[in-house]
Amino acid sequence: MKWERFSALEEKEVINICDGKRLGAVCDLEFDPVTGKVCTLIVPEEGGRFCLFGKERAYFVPWCCIRRIGDDIILVEAAEEEILRENG
Repeated sequence: MKWERFSALEEKEVINICDGKRLGAVCDLEFDPVTGKVCTLIVPEEGGRFCLFGKERAYFVPWCCIRRIGDDIILVEAAEEEILRENG
């Protein structure tokens, strides 16, 4: 098993294979505090700025939607309307 650091994930582009759209780069993660497993990748909507206390929108990509993590990109498969939501 190859381990990745969060800093390495931040450098990768997230691409939705449903429509080929570039979602952006990972800015944060949600994890289960009991198991320690990552549950969700958080990717700010392109063109917007992500702020923990603001109302900006971001893609919340469940871990189960990740299809492949490569050297430069992360491929996900998810309907945009199901993963794009307002933060806050």
